[in-house]
Amino acid sequence: MPAGRFGESSRGVGPERVPAYVVQSADNALALLRALVERGSLRVTEAAELLGVVPSTAHRLLGTLCYRGFAVHERQGGAYRPGPSVLAIASAGNEPAGLRTRCRPVLERLRERTRETVSLLVLEGAEVHFVDSIDGPQSLRVASRLGVSLPAHCTSGGKAMLALLRRDELLARYPSNRLVGRSARSIRSRKQLEIELAEIRVRGYATNFEEGDTGIGGVGVAVAGIGGLPLAALALAAPISRLGTPEAADHIVAPVRAAADELRTALAVRLDTTAPARPPTAPSDRALRPAGSGSVR
Repeated sequence: MPAGRFGESSRGVGPERVPAYVVQSADNALALLRALVERGSLRVTEAAELLGVVPSTAHRLLGTLCYRGFAVHERQGGAYRPGPSVLAIASAGNEPAGLRTRCRPVLERLRERTRETVSLLVLEGAEVHFVDSIDGPQSLRVASRLGVSLPAHCTSGGKAMLALLRRDELLARYPSNRLVGRSARSIRSRKQLEIELAEIRVRGYATNFEEGDTGIGGVGVAVAGIGGLPLAALALAAPISRLGTPEAADHIVAPVRAAADELRTALAVRLDTTAPARPPTAPSDRALRPAGSGSVR
């Protein structure tokens, strides 16, 4: 094994016993992940030198870490840095528990204020994972989604987080123009998704009108971490009978946005104002209302 690889004290963690069988690709990816955390940033040439591989291999490995949220790459030719998945895991021994501990009081206050079901989501690839969720107190309510994974483009919180990504990052998650939906109202094409994400960036929040499940609507706001990339999202879900008018949605948006501001404080996140700006697209009235109704999407 090359000098400087696992088993050498130069890695900063002391000598390690090399197993009888090493999956080289996994070993390389983990080596890069640890180097990112230890150094704070890493360029492709540095990664290639560290691993003893050609730059194209290092580039693919770093791209994989970006895809899973363990690294971020702000611009072509620039350095890679630890991503939101690293930050979330570092907040505690495991990611969901750490986020729940810090964010649960915010969720509880939002639930009390709105009397609806509220959830905390994280983005992984093209899916969202519900790492915490609290049922609303009303008899007619959306059930807790704790532990559930759903397509990001079918949820309000997922779309809010996708809206924080650059286009190349979005394309890495959605390489095909055709998207798989969950209901008749689900977004079915990447082009349609990109149009809506541009509108979400202007509004500052995302909506979901029966795009994930029939009879359920929602509002979601993302919390950005390092480089402006998504760290988590806060989402409120309610029966469509209570979220089916613009007035009802407007009533819900304000407390969700206020709770997201609280989350930023709870997670000690400082928004990176040096991150590349994304060109705004003026929201159309169509995107704020589902087809055939006067409701928000």
